[in-house]
Amino acid sequence: MGMKIVSGDDVIVISGDDKGKIGKIIKVIKDKGYKVVVSGVNLCKKHVKQRGNKKSGILMDELPIHISNVALFDLKNQVRTRVGFKLLDSNKVRFAKNSREVMD
Repeated sequence: MGMKIVSGDDVIVISGDDKGKIGKIIKVIKDKGYKVVVSGVNLCKKHVKQRGNKKSGILMDELPIHISNVALFDLKNQVRTRVGFKLLDSNKVRFAKNSREVMD
């Protein structure tokens, strides 16, 4: 079975502090439960000391969120959608259930 959400997809956060934010998936983490890193969502400040040639400062970093807290977002229709699978020329492809358009 293929993954319903893969890196590079546009998603919307459906629960939590960042509910309603739209971003692109940077990374999918499969170990210890499925989590995703979404650009601009779940930001954390990290204070870094000066070491060698590196400067000190405050870095903003994206932390992973559980995959159940995001839904695929259709930028064309500006609505969240679910994912389905179908065979097209003997290849399994993903499609958006709202618009019935192939995603891959």
